[in-house]
Amino acid sequence: MIPVLSREQMRAFDKHAIDVCKVPSIVLMENAGRGASDVIEREMLGSRADNKRVVIVCGTGNNGGDGFVVGRHLLARGARVEAWLVGEPTKMTSDCRANYDAFVGLGGRVDKVAAAALDPLRVALAGSDVVVDALFGTGLDRPLGDLFAGVVTFVNDARVRKVALDVPSGMNADTGAAMGTAVRADLTVTFAHLKLGHLTGQGAHLSGAVKVVDIGVPSTLRAEHAAALAEARDVRALVRPRPVDSHKYRAGHVAVLAGSPGKVGAALMAAHGALRGGAGAATIVTWPEAATALESRVVEVMTARIGGGVLTDEIDALLVNKRAVVMGPGFGTGARAREAVNHVLITYTGPIVVDADALTMHANTIEQFSAAAGRAILTPHAGELGRLLGVTSEEVESDRFGAARAAAARARAVVVLKGPFTVIAAPDGRLVVNPTGNPALATAGSGDVLSGITGALACSLPPFEAAWCAAYLHGAAGDAWRAKNGDRGLLASAIADEVPPVLRDLLAG
Repeated sequence: MIPVLSREQMRAFDKHAIDVCKVPSIVLMENAGRGASDVIEREMLGSRADNKRVVIVCGTGNNGGDGFVVGRHLLARGARVEAWLVGEPTKMTSDCRANYDAFVGLGGRVDKVAAAALDPLRVALAGSDVVVDALFGTGLDRPLGDLFAGVVTFVNDARVRKVALDVPSGMNADTGAAMGTAVRADLTVTFAHLKLGHLTGQGAHLSGAVKVVDIGVPSTLRAEHAAALAEARDVRALVRPRPVDSHKYRAGHVAVLAGSPGKVGAALMAAHGALRGGAGAATIVTWPEAATALESRVVEVMTARIGGGVLTDEIDALLVNKRAVVMGPGFGTGARAREAVNHVLITYTGPIVVDADALTMHANTIEQFSAAAGRAILTPHAGELGRLLGVTSEEVESDRFGAARAAAARARAVVVLKGPFTVIAAPDGRLVVNPTGNPALATAGSGDVLSGITGALACSLPPFEAAWCAAYLHGAAGDAWRAKNGDRGLLASAIADEVPPVLRDLLAG
């Protein structure tokens, strides 16, 4: 997995390199700027900087120093570089000042941005091939002041390609949220490690494509990281080819407690996801009316009725020899549904995937999931998680990592916070971020399929590993479909159907 650092962890990483490893800070800045120059030349200037016009907007801190290093290297490669300094020259850090002097010493031009006269900057931006944002790095934790906000507005309005150094200025490095206003970059070159903010929907929108460059010290210099980004090889290490003597019950029988009159499709999608995800068998456990509607529509999936007798006894009998339970999709939130869901949480001893209605019925009572003693996997989107925590979906989205971690701790359960860069949180504080997926997955039933895939993997993997592997495969299935069809029109059943070839290719790799 790829380590992902918070603002404080990145600060500690740099401090360790400087204080313990004795790598001068100006050397780290040089390496960062040179690496960024390489990426900018390759990705934004057509592989040759020669005679291209680049405007670099620099602050007085170390991010500005990075910008002056970039300017010097691009100048040496033949680019026409203009740097604009925002802020008082007397406030430059020592490393920023040293690289400012080196840039000027090589003939680089630096103009000062004046609050009363921003038009010259507007003209410069309009005539450039690329603008580089080097105003603020990861350390910014407050909204931009008026002068800087005005510069950011000019940068965003300029109809040129935009590159941010480390993080787009104005973006919170931990949450990805814009603090008032923020640069909207086409490309962000970040240093040493990905930052948490890059891996959120808001942060991805601001950052554009993100490239990581090394700064001349090992990325393993310090082990602390806030989260880890899953890779294909991580899934491959856990989801292994089946042994020759496999049979359906060894693969795992998943019970899907789902469906109600008018909502049988959710149950079907969850069961379909379980089978395509590798379960050997799936049984939809549902109310009599829903079962009748389902029986004419299912072939590979079994159905079982509940609600005709003592509900808890019926459920206990039906869950015998089931390796995992998926519950909630289309199940309803009435008293009988609550009784069934809470009984499973308290009595079932295997992994339990909780989705949709089974989440909704626990609004403001997330601690009730602790009854499953760590066996539950909750799969909410931001709205559902907000209801569980008693906050708004906007509050969840403003700090997805914090919300997922808090929910997992309070529920004593694994939490899968769905959305761009799905976050998977364990009760012990571990976080995994899923890199796969795309907007085509924004389709009805997509979450039901994910819950089924998760249930299938939970038959053989611990809950946390099952959850992030399922998120990876679900997103990869969406990516495979988009590669063939585009970013809309995806049906949930097609997500499930893409999982086996995705698994085949992953295991072959």
